[in-house]
Amino acid sequence: MQKPSYSDLLNAGVHFGHLKRKWNPKMRPYIFMERQGIHVIDLNKTTDQLERAGSALKQIAKSGRKIMFVATKKQAKEIVSHAARSVNMPYVTERWLGGMMTNFSTIRRSVKKMQNIDKMLADGSLTSVTKKERLTLTRERNKLENVLGGVANLNRLPSAIFIVDIFHEHLAVAEAQKLGLTTFGMVDTNSDPNQVDFPIPANDDASKSIEMITSYLTGCIKEGLDERKAVKEKKEEEASI
Repeated sequence: MQKPSYSDLLNAGVHFGHLKRKWNPKMRPYIFMERQGIHVIDLNKTTDQLERAGSALKQIAKSGRKIMFVATKKQAKEIVSHAARSVNMPYVTERWLGGMMTNFSTIRRSVKKMQNIDKMLADGSLTSVTKKERLTLTRERNKLENVLGGVANLNRLPSAIFIVDIFHEHLAVAEAQKLGLTTFGMVDTNSDPNQVDFPIPANDDASKSIEMITSYLTGCIKEGLDERKAVKEKKEEEASI
């Protein structure tokens, strides 16, 4: 996967950090300079970290393991949900429920409940209920879909998690750490890069920046999936000879 050039990152505003007074001193190695009270991210460091993260995600995907995408900020939701769906990976873009991963069995029960409602609405087994009861069930189902739709097909915990804005998604970061998952994150100048295994210094507020970083990483995941598929097909072909 061709990584974005320095000028691509620049044009997407990946280098824009937060106000100096909001900075986290642990981001010092990734800051190039301060301009008019705003920290500027070193895009050479971004490129290095992006390539490192992409390579790791490719290998995780190639091994057949799942990577969860997390981004509940308004400007990131659609970008991230679309990216996750394009590589058939789970995602959370509405609200991170406490225990989403550390209490995974409870989440699975809620997903099962949503699927049962779907089944009842589809097979006509609700013919005896009133319109009001049907409406209540439909509303409950839509509420569950809104929060859990992105993880409905996740039968076991993911192996890794990619997060847009680790400061905003601190609950997801904490749960991933507790479970020992491999963590990847877009890290702005107000965050602690040591909170994730693969920090990617970048503007995590601008949609263009989010899209560029997410698109590259998704491309790396797709490469891993394609290689896995090719290996599987080759083995099947050899077995049939």
